[in-house]
Amino acid sequence: METGKVVVERIRGRSTVTQCFAKYPLKLIIPRKVGTSQTDAVWIYTLTYGGGIVSGDTISCGITIGDGCTTVLTTQASTKVYKSVGSKCSEQVLEARIGSDALLVLIPDPVTCFSTAKYSQKQVFRVMSDSSLLIVDWITSGRHESGEKWDFGFYKSTNHIFLEGDKPLFLDTTLLEQGSTATVAERMQDYQVIAMVILLGPKLKHVQDQVQEDVKKMMSGQFRIPSIGFGLYADTHDNCRLSVPPFIASCSVFGPKGIGVIIRIAAMTTESVYKFLKHQLVSLEPLLGVSPYY
Repeated sequence: METGKVVVERIRGRSTVTQCFAKYPLKLIIPRKVGTSQTDAVWIYTLTYGGGIVSGDTISCGITIGDGCTTVLTTQASTKVYKSVGSKCSEQVLEARIGSDALLVLIPDPVTCFSTAKYSQKQVFRVMSDSSLLIVDWITSGRHESGEKWDFGFYKSTNHIFLEGDKPLFLDTTLLEQGSTATVAERMQDYQVIAMVILLGPKLKHVQDQVQEDVKKMMSGQFRIPSIGFGLYADTHDNCRLSVPPFIASCSVFGPKGIGVIIRIAAMTTESVYKFLKHQLVSLEPLLGVSPYY
């Protein structure tokens, strides 16, 4: 049973919500206007009662973006996943259909899992050959102020994109769970955030080109072995260590003729990822009315 459903269609030349339904624990907020009056984009904010996802909650939402429409799906704050009760796992499922010449922008705040939390999400996107899609999918290590660092029990995030029906275009799953030989915190070391960004389709081509160039420049020379000593007589052998970058990003293309780009990120601070996303996506402001993560 769906807990939410949204249909966006082109009415009188503008993107318009024609159907909207939500029930507990999901709530949908659709502002009348975001940005200038010339902007043709529908913004949808997803919320949950109680400010987070309770152990055992199951949220299922379907969204249909009609031909030529632009829609932004976002959150008001991070998605908090509360502590697990017994073996109960919290789940979220999103099914999205993006029409011809349509754009869906999925830009949530990060998921934050509390200690012992168990969380699984699956997002399925069905696109046309000229659809455009932006997905941001990211998670933080937890509540730093409470001393929690990758202390949840289980986290799984699946993203599937199918082209023109059921032709697989992109299939990806991220799984983090506590192991018998090493915890998630031990494996992640100093990194506090992992993120994935997917850019697909003609309306995002300019962003794809720019982000690939920017990531290449950022990562050039990041991994080096600097000398701690100074001067001509520094002992460069005894005083060397591998410099661990606080922010790591990689880019790769996928799909026929490289129509999609995926960026993977590991960072030591949430703020650095916000800054990266804001900078890379600022050129979408004319399409969306405001810059993502403004």
